[in-house]
Amino acid sequence: MNKIFAELTHILASWNIPAVDLNIVTSLILITGIIILAWLSNFITKRIILTFIKHYVDKSKNQYDDVFYKNGVFNRLSQLIPALIIIGTIAIAIPYNQIVVDWISRITYAYMVLVVIITIVAFFNTLSEIYMMIPQNKGKSIKSYIQALNIFIYIIGIFIILSLILHKDISYFITGISAFAAVLLLIFKDSILGLVAGVQLSSNKSVNIGDWIVVPKYGADGTVEEITLNFVKIRNWDKTTSVVPTYALVQDSFINWRGMEESGGRRIKRSINIDMTSVKFLDEHLIKKLKQVEFITDYLHRKEEELKKYNETHVVNHSEPINGRRMTNLGTFRKYLEEYLSHNENIHKDMTFLIRYLQPGNNGIPIEIYIFSKVQEWAQYEAIQADIFDHILAIIPYFDLRIFQNPSGHDFSKFINQQ
Repeated sequence: MNKIFAELTHILASWNIPAVDLNIVTSLILITGIIILAWLSNFITKRIILTFIKHYVDKSKNQYDDVFYKNGVFNRLSQLIPALIIIGTIAIAIPYNQIVVDWISRITYAYMVLVVIITIVAFFNTLSEIYMMIPQNKGKSIKSYIQALNIFIYIIGIFIILSLILHKDISYFITGISAFAAVLLLIFKDSILGLVAGVQLSSNKSVNIGDWIVVPKYGADGTVEEITLNFVKIRNWDKTTSVVPTYALVQDSFINWRGMEESGGRRIKRSINIDMTSVKFLDEHLIKKLKQVEFITDYLHRKEEELKKYNETHVVNHSEPINGRRMTNLGTFRKYLEEYLSHNENIHKDMTFLIRYLQPGNNGIPIEIYIFSKVQEWAQYEAIQADIFDHILAIIPYFDLRIFQNPSGHDFSKFINQQ
């Protein structure tokens, strides 16, 4: 027996405590003292040492130590001190029963391993946050890698804890796990697929945090907020949240609008259907009227001279407008759109700029506007697009053209009233 236990036993014996209960009473007193000492060490660590660390962190200009403190790295590490006190003193309290001492020691060591594991996990999670704080790494997430590493740490930690408690060599558990490989693969299927997908997405730079992506299969359309081992969190434009499996971004198709954002432009692609029966050659009256339109005045003068020379050179018979070359209201309208849009300061001139005809059909002939807006912000982009088509719809009749539109109730009512 150790000296402390012996002296305390001697004192208790002088109090006429029965010899049968003497060792038990001594152990209870010493265990109580150990518990109080462990509690005091925990109190001093958290109330004094951690308070001092927090004070230092708050005053420090370095933001990284703030993240370490916020994630509880120091707090978790402080939980080792009470455990160390128990390990160092339990043999003093129960010197006569080595089996009990061994079991308490194993459990305490297992607890210490658990504390170390959660501290390491918190440390790596902190590194992930610090990585994201570096400007060069903006939008790049290593969270999936950290989570995979954390799973590996937890597995190793579980093996060590079982090894300590059951008093078995760690290789015993590592060897035995091969028998459950199929079950483990089934349990961690999503994590394994997520890890592989995360590596592919990261190496190919397919998705970054902050990207606007659309995943039709999952109804997701918004900004990527988080990329983890198992899922990608997307904040949709309607403020709802979609959670898409990470591996789905490799297995299924999705749209990433990052290229549009990096290009500095946002595409406007819309068409207006023109009633083909309203297409005609320009007559003198319409030419005179359209020459008052500033955007196409010069064009009309140049085109008139060009067509006049051509028709004179080829001795065209002017008795029928079908002979020779003539301007049409539709072609002039297309030229007007080109000039009008080229003078719009919100439209890119050095990106794709097309005003084209699409395949005519039952709904007339579509004129498609394929251009790029300099503004990418959604509300302003829609406002620019709306202004353009408001103007186009309003000026179409000026060219003696009609928009194709299926008859509505108003059209039928007007027809009936004219009968």
